Amino acid sequence: MSSLLSGATRLHYIVGDPIAQVKSPAGVTLAFADHGRNAVCVPAHVSPAHLADWVRGTSLAQNVDGIIVTVPHKFACTDLCATTSARAAFLHTVNTMRRNADGTWHGDMFDGLGFVTAMQDNGCQPAGKKALLVGAGGAGSAIAHALVMAGVSELSIFDPDTARRTGLVDRLAGLGQCPVGHGTADPSGFDLVLNATPVGMKDGDPYPLDVTKLEPHMFCGCVITAPAITPFIAAAREKGCATMTGADMFARVRDLMVDFLLGK
Repeated sequence: MSSLLSGATRLHYIVGDPIAQVKSPAGVTLAFADHGRNAVCVPAHVSPAHLADWVRGTSLAQNVDGIIVTVPHKFACTDLCATTSARAAFLHTVNTMRRNADGTWHGDMFDGLGFVTAMQDNGCQPAGKKALLVGAGGAGSAIAHALVMAGVSELSIFDPDTARRTGLVDRLAGLGQCPVGHGTADPSGFDLVLNATPVGMKDGDPYPLDVTKLEPHMFCGCVITAPAITPFIAAAREKGCATMTGADMFARVRDLMVDFLLGK
């Protein structure tokens, strides 16, 4: 930090359930310091049942400027924002909230843009590629939208939650940018194979898809930050695939979130 913690320090929270696994507080706090701001990011473990009450209570503190949102609160927090970006409104999901002038919250979603930018950092240009995305939750929805906006030639989405998957497929297909359909756990025939689920965080988790069908020409990406190399990414590397990790994504998402929280 550029200065000692004091009464003038501005507070930002990251809220989730669970929260112990997140790496954001240190990185975001250091980013604030790099921008010359006396501000910190603090973790908050809040259950879904208490989320709305927690946000209302937090809003009473006049030195709280922002809230970063992680699983499972990205959809619910959208309804707690008075205003959102067009992207967040389309997805009905947010991962970052900052104060409006009247003390209410303005939300945006950077998971998708950060993920696609990290893909490009790792040598993968999604335009013109066929993509399989596993996961239609908050992060998955944002990544799916960003892939469509980045010009993939086709997007298939796989999620065992049929209603959630169908809703996302239908909304994205309605944009008319590219064919969007229902996928399976079989990655055969795709150029991009991407995991946007928490499957792989815990010891003993299954693979999020059939890794025996991976081929060396495929680019594989994952949103999970801990472990740093998930079993899926390890299997992809064994197959000779180019990859990106959750840490690659988060570095980009963090920069976008910090700029947003600082009003840039």
